[in-house]
Amino acid sequence: MLRNVALLALLGLASTPLLAAECAVDVESTDQMTFNTQAISVSKSCKSFTVNLKHTGSLPKTAMGHNWVLSKTADMPGVATDGIPAGPDASYVKAGDERVIAHTDLIGGGESTSVTFDVSKLAAGEDYSFFCSFPGHYSLMKGSLTLVD
Repeated sequence: MLRNVALLALLGLASTPLLAAECAVDVESTDQMTFNTQAISVSKSCKSFTVNLKHTGSLPKTAMGHNWVLSKTADMPGVATDGIPAGPDASYVKAGDERVIAHTDLIGGGESTSVTFDVSKLAAGEDYSFFCSFPGHYSLMKGSLTLVD
């Protein structure tokens, strides 16, 4: 009996990180202008969702900085273009840009950052893209984000 209780307790503990992991994702960026994932699924059951961005390269953010920006796919080119004049201190994201659903800070090699956003900002059936808004990067460093059941 005690063994069964201990086993159930261990199973309960083992399942906890899996539930938490559904509402977060780890994304890596490189000096070769890539993300390690091109698709992220966000469960409707999540109240908030966290993206943990890690730059696995070694170049500084002035040379090869990366961020993670989320917008509707149709808005991505405009968000990226309008972010360039904002500069690196603003993480190449225009202040107050309502097309931006979420974004991280700009980071360089060896650095990490994260962003948490309210899942209620997403709509089922809408096309969303994530990308790096460092000038010239969004054409290669991008992927899709989908709201799922």
